[in-house]
Amino acid sequence: MLPSEKAKQIGTVARISGVPIKTIRYYEELGLLKASGRTEGGFRLFDSDVLSRLHFIKRAQSLGLSLSEIKDFLEVHDQGNLPCDHIKARLQDKLIKIDQQIQELLIFKQELEKLLFGWEAVTENPENIICPIIEKD
Repeated sequence: MLPSEKAKQIGTVARISGVPIKTIRYYEELGLLKASGRTEGGFRLFDSDVLSRLHFIKRAQSLGLSLSEIKDFLEVHDQGNLPCDHIKARLQDKLIKIDQQIQELLIFKQELEKLLFGWEAVTENPENIICPIIEKD
């Protein structure tokens, strides 16, 4: 495929986007980005849409989406469809998981508070017990 006249070298894309060259190469390897060609010197060239794709990838990652999930969304987009419904479903799943984690953390916090509230100094050093306060149930 021939690169367009507005194609940008990977270094330029990295500078403009703030995404390191190594990361851009990795995203290309995963299929998140596609180079439009190469310079005579062998540098990757990317079309102008690469900047919006990189922005989308970074924003989606900041929302807790994995690169695998992001790849799925980009494939939907590349087929000419908006992936918004797919993204919404994944974000709703993440919200449910976060609520579960919060509940687990609250229970854990209560256990720690209970343990620390009843903390007593131990002067004896019984054999085969490292810390008798946390080892009692």
